[in-house]
Parts: sequence; C-alpha cells; structure tokens
Amino acid sequence: MVHQYKNNGYNIVLDVNSGSVHVVDDMVYDIIALYEKMPLDTIVEELENKYPENDIREAYSEIEQLKEAGQLFTEDIYENYIDAFKDRPTVVKALCLHIAHDCNLACRYCFAEEGEYHGRRALMSFEVGKKALDFLVANSGSRKNLEVDFFGGEPTMNWEVVKQLVEYGRSIEEANNKKFRFTLTTNGILLNDEILEFANKEMSNIVLSIDGRKEINDLMRPTRNGHGSSYDIIMPKFKKVAESRNQMNYYVRGTFTHNNLDFSKDVLHLADEGFEQISVEPVVAQPTDSYAIREEDIPYLCEQYDMLAKELVKRKKAGNGFNFFHFMIDLNGGPCVAKRLSGCGSGCEYLAVTPWGDFYPCHQFVGNEKFLMGNVDEGITRTDIREEFKNSNVYSKEKCKKCFAKFYCSGGCAANSYNFHGNINDAYDIGCELQRKRIECAIMIKAALAED
Repeated sequence: MVHQYKNNGYNIVLDVNSGSVHVVDDMVYDIIALYEKMPLDTIVEELENKYPENDIREAYSEIEQLKEAGQLFTEDIYENYIDAFKDRPTVVKALCLHIAHDCNLACRYCFAEEGEYHGRRALMSFEVGKKALDFLVANSGSRKNLEVDFFGGEPTMNWEVVKQLVEYGRSIEEANNKKFRFTLTTNGILLNDEILEFANKEMSNIVLSIDGRKEINDLMRPTRNGHGSSYDIIMPKFKKVAESRNQMNYYVRGTFTHNNLDFSKDVLHLADEGFEQISVEPVVAQPTDSYAIREEDIPYLCEQYDMLAKELVKRKKAGNGFNFFHFMIDLNGGPCVAKRLSGCGSGCEYLAVTPWGDFYPCHQFVGNEKFLMGNVDEGITRTDIREEFKNSNVYSKEKCKKCFAKFYCSGGCAANSYNFHGNINDAYDIGCELQRKRIECAIMIKAALAED
C-alpha cells in the first residue's frame, strides 16, 4: 500500500508496509500514482505532454529499484503474524489508578462527570492501592519496567495516599526486580511547592490540564463554585512545573471543542507562554453535545493542523521550537510490532482501577458494568473481556485494513469505537479523519526539518 499527498510544498510518498517515506519531484509523484495501474509504455503516453520520455523511463527504473529494495510497493508482512500475535502471553504492564473519584473543577466535556464516573464520589484507600500494585507486580511476568498513572477526578485531592503508594512501590522494586514509572495527571488547582517537590523526585512524567487561551480554558474548565478563573490559578503553577523540570518530562494537555475550532491559536498561546511540551486534542463527545466536533468541522480543523505544522517548522528552524504531541513520530524505529497492531493495550496490558478496587479495560470504560473485569482481591474474573481486547487489532477492524495510518494509530481508541458504534472493533470516524491529517503533518515536518 502506498499513500501519496502534497503538503506545504512537498510531494510525499509513504510506503505503508515498510514505513519508508520518500520526498519526490512532480514527475516521480505522478509516475508512482500510475505505477500499479498501467505498464510503462502507457504511463509514457499518459505523461508525455508533461515530461520528457527519457526522464519518465529513467524515473520508472528508479521506482522499480526502490520496489526491489523493499522501500516502495512492499507486501504486508504483518497480517500473517496476527495469529502468533493473538497467542502472545498476557502481561500487565500498566495501571491507571483512580486515586480520587472527585474533582475540584466542573469541566463541561468531562467523561468522568466531575470525577464521579457515573457513580459515587470516593477516594482510594492505601490498602486498595497496595493491592493494585501487588497485582501489577504479580501479573507482569518478566517485564521489569511498570507504569502507574495517578489519575482522577483530581488525584491531588488524595495526595497523602499517592505518597504512601509511591513509597510502597519503591519498597518492593528491588526484591521483585521491578522498576515503577509513576506519572501524575492533574488540573493544578491544589498544586503547591510540597507536591511539586515530591512529583519532581518521584514522577517520571506530569500531565498538566489546561485548554489554552484564558477565555477558552475558563469556558470549558470552570471552578466548582463558579467563582474565579481556573486559568489564573493554574497558569503560574504550570510555568513553575515546566521550568523546574527543565522543560522535559511533562505535558500541558488541552482539549479543543466546537467552541474553539481555531485551536492552533491555543497551541501557540501555550508555546508563547513558554511551554515546550504541548498536547491539545479534539474532544470526543456525542453529536447532541453543543461542544462536540462535527463532520462539517473537519475541513477547517485540517487547515488548522496544516497552519500549526508550518508554524512549528518555522519556529524549530529559528531555534525557538516546541513539541506538539500529535506531530511526534518516529520514522526510523517506532514502536514494536505488537504496539503497531494493537495500540495502547487496554483491557489486557493496561487496566484502570477504581477507588474501591474494580478493574476496567481503561479509564473511559469505568462505570460501564458490561466491562467490569474483576477486582484487586480476586484478580481478573472476566477473562472473556480480556480476550476480546487482546484480539482487537488493525486487522480485526474493517475500517483499518485499507487505511494508510493503521501502523501509526494502531487502530485508534477502543472506548471511542464502543461509545459511537457499540463495538470495540469499529472506529470513531471523526477521530480517524483528524488522526490521518496529523500523521500527514508529522511526516511533512520530518521532511522539512531534514533539509537543514
């Protein structure tokens, strides 16, 4: 499979199965578009009014050499791997600990319903968290590096238990030949020097939730009592976090909605405020929600991604660049085959844990009893759910099979697929359109920066 597109003056050809990327001139671009449709002589006749015949024949020969070298029009070697992929042993690598089903903000788009997750407000006890860490160690096989994200609601509302669990995790690392990578996702309202000092010592990554410009952030992320600006509260704190971590190992993470389709301005606002690690992504909401992204928004949003990609290239070349999470792509190595085929590993390698110790495939399934997989006392009792997620991959999804982006998005989000289609082996169509655009932009950025 070959995907061709033009972006920011570049003619880009992606060989999907090998991952090879070629930046070519107009003639080669046109020949590649016809290569599998007609023989050389017919291609010459088709293009003779645009290019000299000898040049066409020479370029055609170079294309054939690339094909023979496995860099163009390559066969799909992964589909035959899928049976072995399904039979791989289940190893749990990561947990999302819902340390607090409560929140001190009232974000309008929150899938967790202000932290309650369709249920009740609750804080995780140390005992439940300890059992969750023990479960992770016991079910991680020979894997040494394990990931634990302190999530919510707002995890700093249960900060003492966070600290106790980190201390416990560190105490069992050496004896079990494990290494915990702790992360924290926070809205910043309760962030203070004590929390920051501990986080900088123990947290490998911190995700800081902010939506960009003040008016946009405060519209969608109001305080619980409706008084005061969450932007004004958190912005100074987030700047301090970024600087204290030397602009590494953190993200300011925002959500854009139908209310700010010009989201590139929010990204650039965060960059202008001094943040170098930025993630702003589209809201996932039902069509009945006023802030939901609509199908008719897609062309404009794609233009926004193009504008943002060009500006990012400009800034990087000028020496004042930043990283935009959705434009970060590894064209040389990239994730392992299993990751390319199945993505985040929700439901098998990655699990969410509620404050009372129930297991769900990921945080977005929490509260849906159909996906309750077990608990920290009994382990995984619904192995059928685990197997369903384990067998979900880019080849089990019809929409993914012929999509050029499949090895980059790895089939997309299972929760989004279920929420829109009632099936984890479908795909959220608006999300797919925007993901494809982001990948095109990411590859263009690589091409542009490779010129220097």
